[in-house]
Amino acid sequence: MRRFVVVGHEAPLDAEFSLDDLPGAGRLDVLCRCVTSALLTSHGIREDATVSLVLGGSYTVRFDGSEVRRLNPDERSTGARIRDALAARDGAIGAMEAEPSPGVYVGRRGLGATLDRLDGTVVELHEDGDPVVDADPPDDAVFVLSDHRDFTDEEAELLAERADERVTLGPERLHADQAITVAHNWLDTEGFTRY
Repeated sequence: MRRFVVVGHEAPLDAEFSLDDLPGAGRLDVLCRCVTSALLTSHGIREDATVSLVLGGSYTVRFDGSEVRRLNPDERSTGARIRDALAARDGAIGAMEAEPSPGVYVGRRGLGATLDRLDGTVVELHEDGDPVVDADPPDDAVFVLSDHRDFTDEEAELLAERADERVTLGPERLHADQAITVAHNWLDTEGFTRY
């Protein structure tokens, strides 16, 4: 199983945003691209992957590739799924998530509580990490990365305690959605000797 946890620092915490201006809605466009990069392949869905969007440290919107239906590759329709999840947030009570559509969940939890619910090797994706080429791909990865902002000091401290590894995916800084694609490729090509 592959899990991606993306921290959205400026994302809206309610459904009152326009699908016509996702960049203006706390760079929700970045998070939408992360969802599609984590779950979509050419003409298919990665059923062995999930992506959790931690929004403002208050809510987590989770997409499960084995359950989600009719996920399209455009930002607008993914933004609509996130908006529907936020509209259903009152149904998330305590540790119980609400499920506004198949495979899309919303829960009241921040980064720490989200990581508590995930089993696997926690890998922080960060430009100052160790080169990924020097690491062995984990069998059950939980990749944690930030949106267009750096991790806050509190988030960095949490990850310093929880992450099993801190890796960089290359010499250039990547957008969050690009980092997800490269991380998938790293796992997909483990053991390949030629293409």
